[in-house]
Amino acid sequence: MRVPALGSQLPRRGNRFSKALGRTMLRLFGWSIQGEAPDLPKFVAIAAPHTSNWDFYFGIAAVFAMGIRVSWLGKHTLFRPPFGPFFCWLGGIPADRAASHGLVEQTIHALNGHERMIVAMAPEGTRKRVETWRTGFYRIAQGARLPILLAYFDYAQRAVGLGPMFHPTGDLDADLQKILEFYSPIAGKRQK
Repeated sequence: MRVPALGSQLPRRGNRFSKALGRTMLRLFGWSIQGEAPDLPKFVAIAAPHTSNWDFYFGIAAVFAMGIRVSWLGKHTLFRPPFGPFFCWLGGIPADRAASHGLVEQTIHALNGHERMIVAMAPEGTRKRVETWRTGFYRIAQGARLPILLAYFDYAQRAVGLGPMFHPTGDLDADLQKILEFYSPIAGKRQK
């Protein structure tokens, strides 16, 4: 299985066993990793389309296979016992979208406080069909002055993809349109 070469700036984690575990899972399901990992110490990553619980497993398998450290925002209910500590160990950060607690500002602060950190999230915020994406990922990237990695789950090709880096211009509507154009040909598990 081809795994992208990693530059020296990316945050790392894992060992030979965890890398082999990630590669084995991908191989067993016939999945691959497409694209190249950016050699940057910090960035925001979005992964779309998010249409199935399987996205999480394939995403974690890809992260393990590559040996990179990724923090990800997930629904706060995932972090309840008994699995909460395990999801935190995997890099999870609980996000309660119903509470008004400044998650965007907290995430910007965390990014600014680390020398190396990747924060990943699903821009839809759910596996259900949505008409518009949540814009927290964009506000985090812009507030921390970081680019956005356009990652994807392509079920037609059975691939976790590392797309291009997108640099926010400050024009949310125009930028979001460009990002959505990139994702338009990519097939999720369920077509929305």
